[in-house]
Amino acid sequence: MEKNVIISGKRKRAIAKALIKEGTGKILINKIPYENFDFFRKLVIQEPIEISKEVLGNFNFDININVRGGGKESQISAAKVALSRALVKFTKSEDLKKAFARYDKNFLVADTRRKETYKPGDSKARKKRQKSFR
Repeated sequence: MEKNVIISGKRKRAIAKALIKEGTGKILINKIPYENFDFFRKLVIQEPIEISKEVLGNFNFDININVRGGGKESQISAAKVALSRALVKFTKSEDLKKAFARYDKNFLVADTRRKETYKPGDSKARKKRQKSFR
């Protein structure tokens, strides 16, 4: 196996870069242990960890994820993608890749949806203002 692997993940405007290496199972997101996050955000990060524990048997990797841009939810989703990709690339496990794809394809493939741009002469992207001629 390689010593260090750096992989990125994206969601909306958030970009996450994950550095993975052999270790004790510590996962830091912006230098904060993921266990300190609120319940639902912690669950999002735990999904790929639990799947990899099932497939590989053990989880002895230290992962440091730096996330910039976007909002809190986008940052967590970007971190999940980066974490999943890093695990697959570091372990070179085809079984792990298939397990992620079976569970949810967005573990390895970034969600390409973006915010729709505002249209000229209007304040919103889609619905136009109504005008009343009375």
